[in-house]
Amino acid sequence: MSDPDVLIVGGGIGGLALALSLHQAGIPARVFEAAPDVLPLGVGINLLPHAMRELSELGLQEALAAHAIETRELAFYSRHGQFIYKEPRGRFAGYDWPQLSIHRADLHQVMLDTVKARLGNDAVRLAHRCLKVDQDGAGVVIHFDNIEPQHGKLAVGCDGIHSALRRQLIPNEGPPKYSGVNMWRGVVRWPAYLGGDTMVSTGWMTVGKTVIYPVRPGTPETGGLPLINWVAEIERSEAVRQDWTGRGRLSDIMPAFAGLKFDWLDISGMIESSEEILEYPMVDRDPLPRWSFGRITLLGDAAHPMYPRGSNGAGQAILDARFLTGQIKKLGATPEALRQYEAVRNPATAKVVLTNRSDPPDAILREVWQRSGGQRFERIEDVISSAELEAISERYKKVAGFDRETLKTRPSFV
Repeated sequence: MSDPDVLIVGGGIGGLALALSLHQAGIPARVFEAAPDVLPLGVGINLLPHAMRELSELGLQEALAAHAIETRELAFYSRHGQFIYKEPRGRFAGYDWPQLSIHRADLHQVMLDTVKARLGNDAVRLAHRCLKVDQDGAGVVIHFDNIEPQHGKLAVGCDGIHSALRRQLIPNEGPPKYSGVNMWRGVVRWPAYLGGDTMVSTGWMTVGKTVIYPVRPGTPETGGLPLINWVAEIERSEAVRQDWTGRGRLSDIMPAFAGLKFDWLDISGMIESSEEILEYPMVDRDPLPRWSFGRITLLGDAAHPMYPRGSNGAGQAILDARFLTGQIKKLGATPEALRQYEAVRNPATAKVVLTNRSDPPDAILREVWQRSGGQRFERIEDVISSAELEAISERYKKVAGFDRETLKTRPSFV
């Protein structure tokens, strides 16, 4: 078998999106993943319309929708269950593409099955840990821990926030930066709420914030109960360990969420009923001045890890993959293609990283919390105007690249 043009280090969402996009463009690629098995890691994930446009162009919309909930609206409530603001999402907001809420394992499995079907079973090689990458004027050589060196024209690091390629390119960077917030996540079969297709965000991180949305439809086998994803966020001076498989303890979070029950959802009961809780600190890294070094570049969390505020981490990785493919299609598997990719995607994602720190969509909850002093209010209009709330949401859509008109009118990346 001849050497592929592009060697992809990391078989997560970004790496698989890149493999599928390159194949669509007729560019040979191969994926190398350090994990020995494809495990159903993580919990829920939201695919916003900008990500769904790209996945739809790859022919994945129908397969993903079969496993997902099409999100109808995003709604914000106070710690006391008082309504703050809501807006339609995806096709309900006039987009040409849906917003899908899906279990990360289902998203990954659909993408992996599609890669194998289109590129062949050998296109994703598991249990190969990248040690280093060498390059010269003609191509790259990736050295792994247990196979012979692999040759190609370009190497792309899609290997996450603890990327081996990033560590080689930027060796003295240090650990990711802790935000001061820890997160706990889980999924549980639970009765549908607010119509069964609403994403809800409540409270604030000072005392406890939640993000809740359904990710799998109910079935006769589940008694009709959908699978609900929840995230609990609390400000803490000390970060929990940075390991997505780290198991959290109910005792660490329930003091903040005990007795949290609205008319339409028993949040504390839902959390207490979850069989498994994952914990992770909210971390990111400062934007880099450059990702591309000759024939090596970075993509997704390896390039621009960001706080998970605004449902954008996976979406930005998918956009990276599509735009990079477009540049390689136009300029060949060359350093110039990587430079053009970085020239657009680096500043675009840097804005998202910094906005997720300062002014993400859940700044709506921050503003209400601060202005109300965390107390009950008679009318939300006495605390903040609907125009201000809408402006916070619209600003973020423009920064993240999914305001409706921009998304509808821009040409395809590939």
